[in-house]
Amino acid sequence: MDIAKSIAEGRTALGIEFGSTRIKAVLVDGNNTPVASGSHEWENRHLGNIWSYTLEDIVTGMQDSYAKMAADVKEKYGVTLTTVGAIGISAMMHGYMVFDKDDKLLVPFRTWRNNTAAYAGERLTELFGYHIPARWSVAHLYQAILGGEPHVKDIAYQTTLAGYVHWLLTGKKVIGIGEASGMFPVDPVTKQYNKKMLAQFNALVKGKVPFKLEDILPEILLAGEDAGKLTEEGAKILDPSGNLKAGIPLCPPEGDAGTGMVATNSIKKRTGNVSAGTSVFAMIVLEKELSKAYPEIDLVTTPVGDLVGMVHCNNCTSDLNGWVNLFGEFAALLGVDIPKWKLYDTLYFASEKGDTDCGGLLSYNYVSNEHVTNVDHGRPLFVRKADSKFDLANFMRCHLYSAFGALKVGCDIMLKEEGVKLDRITGHGGLFKTERVGQSYLAAAIGAPVTVMKTAGEGGAWGMAVLANYLIRKEKGETLEDYLEEKVFKGQEGVTVAPDSAAVEGFEAFCSRYVEGLPIVREAVRSLK
Repeated sequence: MDIAKSIAEGRTALGIEFGSTRIKAVLVDGNNTPVASGSHEWENRHLGNIWSYTLEDIVTGMQDSYAKMAADVKEKYGVTLTTVGAIGISAMMHGYMVFDKDDKLLVPFRTWRNNTAAYAGERLTELFGYHIPARWSVAHLYQAILGGEPHVKDIAYQTTLAGYVHWLLTGKKVIGIGEASGMFPVDPVTKQYNKKMLAQFNALVKGKVPFKLEDILPEILLAGEDAGKLTEEGAKILDPSGNLKAGIPLCPPEGDAGTGMVATNSIKKRTGNVSAGTSVFAMIVLEKELSKAYPEIDLVTTPVGDLVGMVHCNNCTSDLNGWVNLFGEFAALLGVDIPKWKLYDTLYFASEKGDTDCGGLLSYNYVSNEHVTNVDHGRPLFVRKADSKFDLANFMRCHLYSAFGALKVGCDIMLKEEGVKLDRITGHGGLFKTERVGQSYLAAAIGAPVTVMKTAGEGGAWGMAVLANYLIRKEKGETLEDYLEEKVFKGQEGVTVAPDSAAVEGFEAFCSRYVEGLPIVREAVRSLK
């Protein structure tokens, strides 16, 4: 009854996140506890040789996820949803969405998945002395300029997917700072686009475009700042049934990196999070800027504008899953039906009996290319010397270490070469489902305690709902960091594993072997066409 009343009175917050394969809507109460959710499955399309989602895909997918969330509210609490306290929109970062002066989309949405702007990214990296990956919005823009694409002369506004949806709902051309930092470099001091780099870009393209870059980019806002209200038209777009009322405040739209940081309480300096699934990435909140640009490290920001070093690797659990499935097939041949969770637990726990350096074994989990280690194509490999200690425990430990191999190479740049300090990391994702094992190996890889929350939230959509709640519930002068510590995560149970010194030493030995052996996998790419 209390939840039903709070929903009816709008004492809630709604987060909607557009992921690569799913759009999720999560409604939370005033304590940030999820009370209802809905989701919509979608897939990118290959349009004109680019990966894209149509504007219709975006709107109908959002409407479906919202409708399912509203139906969940009705079923659980008997309430027809007519209002919420605040709304937040999040989406996969980067990409290219450009519009003309009449707000018409000029070319199909180019998602982050497209690698077509690699050349432009490299040229801008040289110009700025700041790493610009191919998936960043400014790289896509410069590539279109270099390619002489006819639509460029008509660009009046450029934004991201999250920025576009927020604009649809509010009419406001604004963006959260974390999302903005994946469009164009942001100055962590001014909390705005880097002025020097804006001037460099404008000089670079002078005479080729009729605009200055700063005039077509969205306005940057920080977490907790007013980002507009749901318009009458926006309410009808989000909820065609007509039940939802206009006037609901929206917080600044953010990227999935920012919502992941919020969902893991990792926005404080010297903290970070690692997401380990099909791919793996680490995000560490920095105390100061790095001394130079590194191709292995992307620089983005938290939702309040603090600089974050991000290492993203394409490969993590896919090769490992393949080996676990192979052992499952063998068990089935013997007539033994082992549940998948038990198969994983048994093999993962067996790895703990292995040598801390994996007994000299070596593997590469490169099902696809890996830019961090300069491997152009996927060639998963397992290799050993004749005198390596080859047993099941070392075999499994080796493959679990390998899941973090490329990530460690990238993180070591920050932790060792740049002297970045790290007090704790929060781990999330499928690799941590088996208690303790992956968590302890990650702690050994980065030399810092790793925490895994016992009660996972609803992921990025939940993190976005928390940001929406922060907009309307923050006390005067209350920082997002304090809000998360005191109002969201206080009292939540988690398990923390500190790095074991012997395991740290063993992982270092494995990593040395891993780096030394990289020519093996590069040769496999060359030889196995």
